[in-house]
Amino acid sequence: MAATADLEELPGVGPATADKLRENGFDSYQSVAVASPAELSQAGVGESNAGDIIQAAREAADIGGFETGSDVLERREQIGKLEFLIPEIDEMLGGGVETQSITEVYGEFGAGKSQITHQLAVNVQLPKDDGGLHGRCIFVDSEDTFRPERIDEMVRGLPDDVIESTMEHREIEGGLDDEEAMEELVQSFLDKIHVAKAFNSNHQILLAEKAQEIAAEHEEDDYPVRLLCVDSLTAHFRAEYVGRGELADRQQKLNKHLHDIDRVGNLYNSAVVVTNQVQSNPDAFFGDPTKPIGGNILGHKSTFRMYLKKSKQNKRIVKLVDAPNLPDGEAVMRVENDGLKPE
Repeated sequence: MAATADLEELPGVGPATADKLRENGFDSYQSVAVASPAELSQAGVGESNAGDIIQAAREAADIGGFETGSDVLERREQIGKLEFLIPEIDEMLGGGVETQSITEVYGEFGAGKSQITHQLAVNVQLPKDDGGLHGRCIFVDSEDTFRPERIDEMVRGLPDDVIESTMEHREIEGGLDDEEAMEELVQSFLDKIHVAKAFNSNHQILLAEKAQEIAAEHEEDDYPVRLLCVDSLTAHFRAEYVGRGELADRQQKLNKHLHDIDRVGNLYNSAVVVTNQVQSNPDAFFGDPTKPIGGNILGHKSTFRMYLKKSKQNKRIVKLVDAPNLPDGEAVMRVENDGLKPE
């Protein structure tokens, strides 16, 4: 389906209503189909009319009905796997980070969470034969972590055969020893990463809605959006909503935000990777007292949860803590100047 649909063809949607919907980010049948009546009401659509419009959009987009297990299996074959290019981790994840899912990476300061988002922002652009998804990345930066210099180092740190293959795909003349060609390659990677800095939680929620617009805009491109990174998901919410009295409001806003970013993943077959901060659990007498913040809402909404732990020197232990179809596992990686590498 095209990035923008002729919304006027839906029953009950005239030119004025269609304009209101598009202004609020509902520019395709899919985006209307997965909305709630309350969300359309906020966009200026009458509440009595909203339910009928959503139902019509679901029928037009073929979304929202029951399907057989065979249909689900067939649809899951469309899911892509974004590789770390670290065999031990990719094997633990069943082939890599899944599209149409939220993968949460949590750990203490300096554990390597932002290193993972940067590396995946590079890897997602690689040809599928080299472990990538031949797509672009949206990067919502709430902690001022994004560094283009790090992308430069990681692109140059890719295996030689992957660099050559990518140059060939992008029709860049030259080779590994040609500095001009390498600079052109790095620039082509940076051009396909859309970065926005979130200044507070409300701005972060707005950027998630903008991410859907960017994904729709590039849906038919040679490099569609295949990765959405939010680094970190919880920093602003944690800073702005302090104390038990604010907890319910925080969780409600966080829940809406998670649904917004999940919608990008599901509608545009993108992987969603969010980083999360941790807190110490004083009740833990045994084992690691570190636990992720965000509570049950984040725990239930994340499809995969990975825990990063510092080890000796530049090594990091990567634990798969939760996954619907995979056993818990543990792998080791190294954080080097030229990217994430096997042990």
